[in-house]
Amino acid sequence: MILGLIPAAFLILLFFLASVKTVREYERAVVFRLGRVMAAKGPGLLILVPGLDRMARVSLRLVTLDVPPQDVVTRDNVSAHVEAVVFFRVTDPVRAVIEVADYLSAVSRLASTSLRGVCGEVVLDELLAGREVLNEKIQEALDLRAGLWGIKVTAVEISRIELPPEMKKALAREAQAERERRGRVIAADAEYEAAGRLAEAAAIIRREPGALALRYIEAIGEMGSERATTTIFPLPVEIFGPLLESYAGGRKRGPGTEGEGA
Repeated sequence: MILGLIPAAFLILLFFLASVKTVREYERAVVFRLGRVMAAKGPGLLILVPGLDRMARVSLRLVTLDVPPQDVVTRDNVSAHVEAVVFFRVTDPVRAVIEVADYLSAVSRLASTSLRGVCGEVVLDELLAGREVLNEKIQEALDLRAGLWGIKVTAVEISRIELPPEMKKALAREAQAERERRGRVIAADAEYEAAGRLAEAAAIIRREPGALALRYIEAIGEMGSERATTTIFPLPVEIFGPLLESYAGGRKRGPGTEGEGA
């Protein structure tokens, strides 16, 4: 009698093991009964009816998807290789299972077409300098389509832009020319500012004669601090003024004038 119960107990144990499933915290189980969707269940223990129920596990964690390099032709007819990364997660497990056969492959192909479409609508300068705007446009395009599959696209990042060698050389020459132009503009601005300062200093010296004497003393001090065998002391022209006037008056009187007075 006891021996007859052993096969029955063994069958009950197999039935129990086949019907009990464990669903993790980050998973949901989409249960099908006779081909019809029942619900998305979990997390925890899940009891299925063997032979009648079947389940599909769906992860709710954030998925990072690398978009393969895409050949893009910009609006100004420049070809480039563009790579991107897509971040998304499943928000509706039931739709992710029944609306699309393989949502990972579907999102990858949709991201490739959206990347080519968005990048093809802009010029090269916008492609290189406006990545944030392009990321938002690609995300909106992906989220609009993938939302029908129960998927939420959280972010899109353009990770790499590869240009042809001749285009790289042209951009390098343009950048060099721009740096040289900016250097010339800065030098010209500096000269203009220095000329203005000198003009202001000359105006002050004209108004204040004592300023010239102070500058003269400073110049003598600077020359005295240098190591030189010969030192030249500049003298202001004003010192020679009385001497020149006296010499000019003496020439006007002349030697004959002195004799006549005698």
